[in-house]
Amino acid sequence: MTVSANQRTSQALSNETIKVVEGFNALETDAKLAWFYFVYEKMGKSITPAAPEAAEPELAPMLLGDYFKLSPEQQLTIMRDIVEGKDTEYSRAYGAIKENNQLLVWYAWAVSMGDTVVGMPDNYKSTDAIDNLLSHTEQLDFEGQISVFRTIAGDMGYSDVQPIETQAETGKTPSL
Repeated sequence: MTVSANQRTSQALSNETIKVVEGFNALETDAKLAWFYFVYEKMGKSITPAAPEAAEPELAPMLLGDYFKLSPEQQLTIMRDIVEGKDTEYSRAYGAIKENNQLLVWYAWAVSMGDTVVGMPDNYKSTDAIDNLLSHTEQLDFEGQISVFRTIAGDMGYSDVQPIETQAETGKTPSL
């Protein structure tokens, strides 16, 4: 049985962060990509930057190397597939890495948007839902923002790796 990464445990622990994650999940795919773009556009100002040094870029060569050589249409399709948790080669590569590396992927893509990564369409108009979600994100403290980013990033991509059942779920005690 395969499981999409969308069934991972949330890292957003407060009511405020849960509301932001739920607001993000309510957006359609391209609106989610737009939200990511706007978040990274505000990075270092009203949005706390995630620490890229906490990531291991060598674990994502496909996403941080090969991806940049693809056409803008292919790049956008890959982004959409990852957001939607589709079972594709790139979505599996994304789903196989930890949240810090997933955040690094989005950061690297955002930094390169309009250059070696497909950019926002010039005629794109943000929606009230995106603007409100961005505003709520900006109001969170550092821990809240990172919690939201890690949860959202971790919920994307595809993985068929199953979590290990806990003692509470199995009713069995571990044995050596």
